[in-house]
Amino acid sequence: MTTTTSHSLAIAAKGLRKSYGDKTVLDGIDLAVPAGTIFSLLGPNGAGKTTVVKILSTLITADAGDLHVGGHDLAAAPQAVRAAIGVTGQFSAVDGLITGEENMLLMADLHHLSRSEGRRTAAELLERFDLVEAAKKPVSTYSGGMKRRLDIAMTLVGGPRIIFLDEPTTGLDPRSRHTMWGIIRELVSGGVTVFLTTQYLDEADELADRIAVLSDGKIAAEGSADELKRLVPGGHVRLRFTDPAAYQSAAVALREVTRDDEALALQIPSDGSQRELRAILDWLDSTGIEADELTVHTPDLDDVFFALTGPTTVPTQPNQPKENVR
Repeated sequence: MTTTTSHSLAIAAKGLRKSYGDKTVLDGIDLAVPAGTIFSLLGPNGAGKTTVVKILSTLITADAGDLHVGGHDLAAAPQAVRAAIGVTGQFSAVDGLITGEENMLLMADLHHLSRSEGRRTAAELLERFDLVEAAKKPVSTYSGGMKRRLDIAMTLVGGPRIIFLDEPTTGLDPRSRHTMWGIIRELVSGGVTVFLTTQYLDEADELADRIAVLSDGKIAAEGSADELKRLVPGGHVRLRFTDPAAYQSAAVALREVTRDDEALALQIPSDGSQRELRAILDWLDSTGIEADELTVHTPDLDDVFFALTGPTTVPTQPNQPKENVR
């Protein structure tokens, strides 16, 4: 857990529990999200990621837990929490029968903005999210990426300081995903806190300051992407040779290596540190053996995910059913 004090936390949860009948979905989890950061919650299908978002955004109640969002006690001051947050769910909440601008103005009315302030806010956000040309067109004509951008623009109408993004890029093409990543980074650079659930491990790796892995209703691990990668074995240095004699000499001389005789390659366990790389290079120099290629592999979040959630768990793919535990 982070040592950040509760005063600088946008979201703080201690002992969060939720059950449905005899099924425990969240079994006493702790979360600490510093203000102005991106926090990502990873987990397999049915792990309860959406349940966490729904609880912290006041849509459903927890069975137990000391929960604070935006400095407000979730149980005692839910209205204050709602005023501080914005939520973009897994599925677009925009109305396809009206235009993008009308969707924005409807959201402004819901936030009780005056007519002039609502139009100004809508215009600014439509421009910020590159939707000015499409603003007068029915949302039913928008692409998936445009609908997602409009969804987040609508979330920002009330000026939230904390935004929950529940799988915001599911189903988007790679270009639209990267556009969304840029939008998320821009939000945080403006001081907004983002709580992100995602089915894409590379997305968490790319965006998140801290990541928590949810498994069997508990937080299996939490830390930065680099910290999590150091939790699992599998790092190695790969030496490839074109000279069979050099390959055989290195294979005989080195201990604890994995051989690939067909590729003339050796795999040496390593944490990828500068110290270990220097030792390998010094050894090659001292023996007069020349490797034609040296590559370093460090565990990625896929390795972390499988190690922490079990070998039978598969990360959600876009065409698989959504998390069915709510």
